[in-house]
Amino acid sequence: MEADVCGTKPGLQTCKGHHRKKAVEPCRQKELVGWAVEEKVSVGRACRVVGLHRSKWYYRSRKDDQPVIEKLRAYAEAYPTRGFDDYYGKLRNEGLVWNRKRVLRVYRLLNLKHRRRHKRRLPARIKQPLQVPSEPNKSWSMDFVSDALVNKRKIRVLTILDDCSREVLAAHADFSLPAQKVIDVLELIALVRPYPEQIRVDNGPEFLADKFRQWCEDKGIAIHYIQPGKPMQNGYVERLNRTYREDVLDAYLFESLEQVRILSDEWMEDYNRFHPHQALAGLAPATFVKKLEMDKV
Repeated sequence: MEADVCGTKPGLQTCKGHHRKKAVEPCRQKELVGWAVEEKVSVGRACRVVGLHRSKWYYRSRKDDQPVIEKLRAYAEAYPTRGFDDYYGKLRNEGLVWNRKRVLRVYRLLNLKHRRRHKRRLPARIKQPLQVPSEPNKSWSMDFVSDALVNKRKIRVLTILDDCSREVLAAHADFSLPAQKVIDVLELIALVRPYPEQIRVDNGPEFLADKFRQWCEDKGIAIHYIQPGKPMQNGYVERLNRTYREDVLDAYLFESLEQVRILSDEWMEDYNRFHPHQALAGLAPATFVKKLEMDKV
């Protein structure tokens, strides 16, 4: 004879000298087992008392709880730092009036009480082939180059290139270049030429910053982010960076930031006026721009 495993609740009590009362309907048996489990009775003991085969309980339980499981897992994925009360509140607000004890039981079975931190993820980046725009100021590319002064203090250089004319629009050096300084450089360029229709960048924090994204949105500039770990998707400015490093950063020892800025400005002017660019059929960027203007006439 089974011991009294379920306290003194009606329908599950077994005592010496009395026959156990079994539920005739399988669905009723399942309800009783479910109630017992919620009252901290093990599944095995509850099934024996009710007379329900354990395999039937598990089969029915998984089937019936599947909608709850799917909802809780979806919440855990979207809101990993939230707890049961938040999840249950969302269920109620969505019009799902499942019993609180039932939802809590599934929540515990899924082990969702161990909260997780959000894993910050980049939005999916779509590979966009490099295409030469039909005219200047359609598309610019931006990137950073890093180096150090002789005193070991690190510097960064923001390089900006027009994808059509291959003109160097900026080679701005500074000790740090957060989003606001990047915007300041772009605003200086915009004093002498129109804003571009798009800018191609990597996934650096300066370019992901809300301030930079909002500025681009305000100016009507589309941001094209390359895929992480794929620098050649920004190949135009990557090639420029190599030339800049060879001609400037690797060619001199700099004692001050001002020296870097002066030589960078001189290099930029020389590059735009005289550098024979293979992609421009050997023409210098400035000469190529003049040719485009003449072809329009």
